[in-house]
Amino acid sequence: MKKSNLSFLFFAFVFQFCTDSGLNDSIIAIDSPAGENSEEPYLTKGADGNLYLSWIERNDNVATLKYAMWQDDSWSTPERIAEGSDWFVNWADYPAIAINKSGDMIAHYLQKSDTATFSYDVKVVAKKATDETWSSPIKLHSDTVNAEHGFVSMQPFDDGHFFLTWLDGRNTTSNINHSGHGSGTMTIRGATIDADLNIIKENELDNKTCDCCQTGATIVNNNPIAVYRDRLEGEIRDMSIVKYNNGNWSSPKTIYPDNWEIAGCPVNGPRISANNGSIAIAWFSVSNDLAQVKLIFSDDVGETFSTPIMVDDTTPFGRVDVDMLNNSTAIVSWLDKGDGEAEIKVAKYNRDGIIGKVIVVAQSKESRSSGFPQMAIHKEKIYFAWTDSQKTNQILTASMIF
Repeated sequence: MKKSNLSFLFFAFVFQFCTDSGLNDSIIAIDSPAGENSEEPYLTKGADGNLYLSWIERNDNVATLKYAMWQDDSWSTPERIAEGSDWFVNWADYPAIAINKSGDMIAHYLQKSDTATFSYDVKVVAKKATDETWSSPIKLHSDTVNAEHGFVSMQPFDDGHFFLTWLDGRNTTSNINHSGHGSGTMTIRGATIDADLNIIKENELDNKTCDCCQTGATIVNNNPIAVYRDRLEGEIRDMSIVKYNNGNWSSPKTIYPDNWEIAGCPVNGPRISANNGSIAIAWFSVSNDLAQVKLIFSDDVGETFSTPIMVDDTTPFGRVDVDMLNNSTAIVSWLDKGDGEAEIKVAKYNRDGIIGKVIVVAQSKESRSSGFPQMAIHKEKIYFAWTDSQKTNQILTASMIF
């Protein structure tokens, strides 16, 4: 064989190894911008191309929502978004931020509307790229019912608007002792707002959903998509998808029939990511008493789905995140029992299954105080944020090369 042919074969082998290999297992710790008593991190890549982290810090009875931007290989000086002594701060119902191409930002938090435990409103604030301060808050939803509103997802549009979806309890009724959820059905709603916080349109997307699982949202071809844990007949709590197209919302559609029958909310919602028209969805479920984390792909914006990939069916707690590398590959993170109390894990997948090996990002805990780990891809690296509740609540951050 000629030397040139040998060289070509060697290059092809190296290229395939580099492109098909799994993740680098070197986790690099990053100095966190969050102070003591910090929790509820949210990590997102803005449409402006920058990476952002938001979180809550608590001092006595005052909660402060802050954010920082990743700049020059470190987090920027934290900036205050809003604060209050009447907020509803919950381990699973964390605030979020969204940034459009112009650098305009919106953020949300939850504010108590009544003395009942689960009576609170979604408040939204904004800061344009040209502004120095954040706006006064508006209430996202149009109703005046003292009920649960939360589990918000938000995404920017190309035209400068933002899509937000949330669980809405306006159709529920409070119980007698005001200590728990209402007895009616939870719904999921969606709205479009602009950078001036004008609500363009609000719609009910499904009139009966699970009570307190996180929602997920993405934008494909400038059309919003929402995913969530549904509540079907017989108390089946499987994942559903709704899509906006040609001026209308689709009917809810089951993503995959796990047929998980549970008369209660597992507080474990789905996450969705999109890339060039393809989408990937990760979620937690239970089948035949077996806890599972699954991943599924779609090439036609959720009209049809591939066969689900079993990410973990050993001892997962769920609390998933997903981000697509390209239109056929995704990174999934989740919380697993592991060798200790809990571990944050991450792995790379395509439609055929796992690529490489599962990497342990950090030790964690199963307890509520550990919250929901966050993950985002930014400039050839995967970034992570989580609440370290081993000793005191403190948000930690790290990265790894993919």
